[in-house]
Amino acid sequence: MKIEQFEDKGLSHYSYAILSECEGKIMLIDPGRNIAPYLDYAEKYAATIIGVIETHPHADLVSGHLELHQTIGATIYCSQLLGAEYPHQTFDDGDVLEFGKIKLRALNTPGHSLDSICIVLEHEGRDKAVFTGDTLFIGDCGRPDLREQAGNITSKREELANHMYYSLRKKLMVLDNEVWIYPAHGAGTLCGKALSEANRSTIGAERVSNWSLQEMSEVQFIQALLEDQPFIPKYFAYDVALNKHGAMKLQTSLGVIPIAMPGKLNNSIFIIDTRPEHDFKKGHLPGSINIQNGGKFETWLGSIIGPEEAFYLVAEDEEVLNELVAKTAKIGYEVFIEAAFVFYKGSELTAVLGFVDFKPNQDRYTILDIRNPAEVKAQPLFESAIHIPLFELRERILEIPFNKPIVVHCAGGYRSAAGSSIVNNAFKGKTKVYDLGEYIKDFI
Repeated sequence: MKIEQFEDKGLSHYSYAILSECEGKIMLIDPGRNIAPYLDYAEKYAATIIGVIETHPHADLVSGHLELHQTIGATIYCSQLLGAEYPHQTFDDGDVLEFGKIKLRALNTPGHSLDSICIVLEHEGRDKAVFTGDTLFIGDCGRPDLREQAGNITSKREELANHMYYSLRKKLMVLDNEVWIYPAHGAGTLCGKALSEANRSTIGAERVSNWSLQEMSEVQFIQALLEDQPFIPKYFAYDVALNKHGAMKLQTSLGVIPIAMPGKLNNSIFIIDTRPEHDFKKGHLPGSINIQNGGKFETWLGSIIGPEEAFYLVAEDEEVLNELVAKTAKIGYEVFIEAAFVFYKGSELTAVLGFVDFKPNQDRYTILDIRNPAEVKAQPLFESAIHIPLFELRERILEIPFNKPIVVHCAGGYRSAAGSSIVNNAFKGKTKVYDLGEYIKDFI
């Protein structure tokens, strides 16, 4: 038996292949949108992918479960509570899948969502591992506030938090200490708030170190779990619905995207300019938002741009453009690309901040802090700053006065490049808009 972990660093996502070497059969758990790595793995071991298990309909990524079914005939398994609209077999408490010397046992573990399941792997008569989806992470547990307005069954966060309390204690902590834990996410995901950098652990280790498994009352647990959860990106509910239905085949969907600059751009559509901020500031197209290519591009694209909102996608060369189209598809946003094209320089310039003047004369500027609320709470930086997190900036733009030049900052410069471009688009020359960028490090 082999367990292979696949990691998508951009979305902090883990998926798994469970290989029965004696039978040459593979079961996948929570696959990503691009199915090629799983097909390559099967080919490497001359094995057949017989099935795919979805622990829940994911909010932060698009799953490749339906494409695997359509391409190679793999059976899809999920909880009956999910209300799946694709061909599937239900997999709930009491259900067991057997192949080779492996048994996979379903556990209904509501908490992150009512339809969440975990999968216990038994090999040669002993429990060896549990695949915990978004129920139990390393150092944390799944957030319970994503299904109040999404999914087949909606539920209040307090109710789901209460379910989580019992799922962790009555379903997972009854397993042996030696059982390995394989979660669907690692540090950096927005599906939890305090995840470890480790990619696996054991029941025994988490019993000791994971805050959510310590002795406390239901009331204490619910209060702690709901406190300081990360923001919810705009695309999360969209992906839940898309995964419940099943996404179009990836290459089919990518094949209809126009890869060329249109003769005339629609000026009512935003341009997502992914070039480095120093290139963007030297010249870009009107209506551009500078979401730079980077480790969290997908998350910020889906936090700033809403579902069903068309956009142009711009990059500095063809290789990067193809990479970014693929990243966009990981959250199901490729269908909203009006056109994708290479672009070098435009007529719109970004004003350059005179830092030497700003530092001693901060009262002459409106300072806009676009960090997340928890960051501002943990480390206030400018006493007079207006706090509007980046993910809410477009909706709250009218809260920003423009009687002074505006200086936008985050914690390192990546988000402020996007934020300052959004503000600049909104005010259209009514006042100067500056990006504090990496100069923020002088104040931290």
